[in-house]
Amino acid sequence: MNLQTKLKLNIAHLYPELLNIYGDMGNIYALKKRCEWRNISAEVYNINQGTDINPDLFDIYFIGGGQDKQQIDVAKEMQKQKENLKQAAENNAVMLAICGGYQLLGKYYLPHKGEKLEGIGILNAYTIAGNKRFIGNVTVKSNFLSPETIVGFENHSGLTYLEEGTTPIGKVITGNGNNGKDLTEGARYKNVFGTYLHGSLLPKNPQFADYLIKLALNKKYNCEIELDKLDDSIENTAHKEATTRKY
Repeated sequence: MNLQTKLKLNIAHLYPELLNIYGDMGNIYALKKRCEWRNISAEVYNINQGTDINPDLFDIYFIGGGQDKQQIDVAKEMQKQKENLKQAAENNAVMLAICGGYQLLGKYYLPHKGEKLEGIGILNAYTIAGNKRFIGNVTVKSNFLSPETIVGFENHSGLTYLEEGTTPIGKVITGNGNNGKDLTEGARYKNVFGTYLHGSLLPKNPQFADYLIKLALNKKYNCEIELDKLDDSIENTAHKEATTRKY
């Protein structure tokens, strides 16, 4: 790559008018600012209902969480974009999905009442409604980050189970994670990540934000790109404080 090339990432924010609770918008802010602080251009595109997704345009996709009604609307919309999103995932685009968005990247979500919501099957996982709501702070030991600890806040009753080819993003130290039983949190397939962690996730876990940015740059420019270090003293203080909070 020409060293004079201005690095640029295109970020698709999927259905922000419907899925954006518990500070999920902060993940977009974190990605954009951590790029800009390094003189990397980051352009955010809001993808709303009725908009076709061009899988060749975007480097990072983000989808947040929402209430059941909004999740139903988004599930129908995502079925229309299923092949485009699956193509992007198979081509190693970076995706981060939170809570309801995470569930819709799986095979399906089965609520207590109402019809089963079909997911788009990027993640080999499924979700069923549980009888207990998991609410509280979560600490996870990841298997791909340094430092390895991820912190966040969960608020969900869905129980997600991973199947062959999809791995967790880490082991639950505090909290419940995917289902409160197997000590897993989140899911990963290629460069696609799903998680129940709100709060916002990326501002309190700058190493995770940088990991996603680096994956996207390496894929786009087909070479290993090292990120300039940032002063993360404030972020690290927030991260450390979160690790001391009990569930």
